[in-house]
Amino acid sequence: MTADTPPPARPGIDVPDHRGRTGLDRAGRDLTRNPDVVVREVELTSQGWHVLRRTTFDRRRRDGRWETQARETYDRGDGAVVLPYDTERGRVLLTRQFRYPAYVNDHPDGMLVEAAAGLLDADDAPAAVRRESAEELGVTLGALTPAFAAYMSPGSVTERLHFFAAPYTPADRSGPGGGLEEEGEDIEVLELPFAEALAMTRDGRIVDGKTIMLLQWAALDGPFRATGDATRA
Repeated sequence: MTADTPPPARPGIDVPDHRGRTGLDRAGRDLTRNPDVVVREVELTSQGWHVLRRTTFDRRRRDGRWETQARETYDRGDGAVVLPYDTERGRVLLTRQFRYPAYVNDHPDGMLVEAAAGLLDADDAPAAVRRESAEELGVTLGALTPAFAAYMSPGSVTERLHFFAAPYTPADRSGPGGGLEEEGEDIEVLELPFAEALAMTRDGRIVDGKTIMLLQWAALDGPFRATGDATRA
């Protein structure tokens, strides 16, 4: 490359990447909400479907000293998760699907029981859980109840997950569920007694964090808190 040759375009930075994104190296550069943190450099280290960045920043410690730190962050966007419930029959809808990251990290077979969830993409959180419920569970949800939002792995992952619950009945079945085959999904729909699902969080049959959180919320503050179904066999 000569002095007159422009530098090559960088997908995701100067020109759109395969998802149409640019400026991926700008995230965090203009943050000023915390006067004790000053972002110095953002390096895009990997960009597939999601984005891995290495950010260097100065941080003022509690004793007043400034130090320079570097952290890697995995940006996959925000997501939403929903627990469909039927208090009349004491049932909830969950899924079972293969999760390679769990399989490679000591899970017996990688088949995790989970609440239906997905990334927001271009939708807001309520629209996202309705979309995922239709695709994964084959159910049209009733009125959504927002439960809470949480950062699921704040040491390295930027994702904030929005938690919902919603009533359903057998008449709300709108399709077979199972997810989208073109996206590699092969999802089994599980309709379980709420008491059994809650017991599964205690005996290790459910080890997915978001699902444990939603089931505990349903027992303590949600639709099953006053019915006795949380403890009934």
